[in-house]
Amino acid sequence: MKVFLLFGLVALALAEVTRFEGEKVLRLKPVMDEHVVLIRELAASIEFDFWSPDSAEMVTIDIDVDIHVPAAYLDLVSTMLQQSDMETEVLIEDLQVSIDAQTGPTPRTHSYTNYNSWDKVQSWIAAISTSNSALISKQSIGSTYEGRPMTLLKLGKKSSVTKPAIFMDCGIHAREWISPAFCQWFVKEALSTYGSDSQMTSLLDQMDVYVLPVFNIDGYDYTHKSNRMWRKTRSRTSGTSCLGTDPNRNWNAGWCTTGASRNPCSETFCGSKVESEVEVRNVADFLRRNKADIKAYLTIHSYSQLVLFPYSYTYDLAADHSELLKVAEGASSALRSLYGTRYTSGPGAATIYPAAGGSDDYAYDIGVKYSFTFELRDTGRYGFLLPASQIKPTCMETMLAIKYIAAHVQENLY
Repeated sequence: MKVFLLFGLVALALAEVTRFEGEKVLRLKPVMDEHVVLIRELAASIEFDFWSPDSAEMVTIDIDVDIHVPAAYLDLVSTMLQQSDMETEVLIEDLQVSIDAQTGPTPRTHSYTNYNSWDKVQSWIAAISTSNSALISKQSIGSTYEGRPMTLLKLGKKSSVTKPAIFMDCGIHAREWISPAFCQWFVKEALSTYGSDSQMTSLLDQMDVYVLPVFNIDGYDYTHKSNRMWRKTRSRTSGTSCLGTDPNRNWNAGWCTTGASRNPCSETFCGSKVESEVEVRNVADFLRRNKADIKAYLTIHSYSQLVLFPYSYTYDLAADHSELLKVAEGASSALRSLYGTRYTSGPGAATIYPAAGGSDDYAYDIGVKYSFTFELRDTGRYGFLLPASQIKPTCMETMLAIKYIAAHVQENLY
């Protein structure tokens, strides 16, 4: 009986869902060194969840800081912020209410206009990969830490010769749900418009597009089942009870030199070593094996409405800076043409903040010239909890930007 009771308690613990009643997301606007010091001191003593920037180390003057504050600390934080005279705005009044609004009743089957669980995405991958064998195929590039298959979709007209390719991944950070939603939308649009849309037809005739629908599958599944705000992987590091590594700080690109943490409990933990995360290693291995053919690398994140390119681990400009800036600005303009949504373009370090170990910098450093990071909607009103009603417009406008980049790559193969 005791054994059964123990198993019951373990099962209950595993099924426990983290709740966020009464917790708020605040926007702080530091304009003095004293404000920056206060934010960092608060972060050191209170378990802040930084939404933007990613950590206290990246807080600087004149850059808005979005933080998720636990209910138990709200009075203390509010008092200290008032005493500092720092301008503060409440972005989300009750985090759990916003989560419930985003994760309300959804269709039982996969939907392009709802946020799909990993189980639904996995079923969709199986179905879509057999829907049009002349244009799509799938391959496994390995498994995640928890043993889930990382399935890569290959879009493009079949050819007897190797074609130049674009690689795109989504969902490297678990809680950024709009990102995997876009990858699914892209695959749908590519297949459904081939033959009727001249640009997409040309792209898939001349190039292949590799799409990894969800990069951080373990983390993504965990956000649906246990903790909506989870960001990292779900791996274990020896010597600590804190789980996970930031998979976008784990690449061999200035690894752990700036904008990352060696603290395993940090949201920006860089890992115990370069490519300590099997998910990162699987994708990096694929990029290395195919770097001669991969001409563009696109990684989709949220939020902030940005088109970024190397470098993030240094303020030094990339050798192709002028061209990359022109392409990023063109993509932003194409995106804006649909709904007027404004994106900012530029190199990561100078445009937002320095951050080492990122996938776009790694891809660029191994020779993939057209390497871009998208930070999708919005600019903070909803943050990581973008309503499902915004999936379609977000994906439609982002398609224009991706197609702009793809067209430039097609015309400038190297």
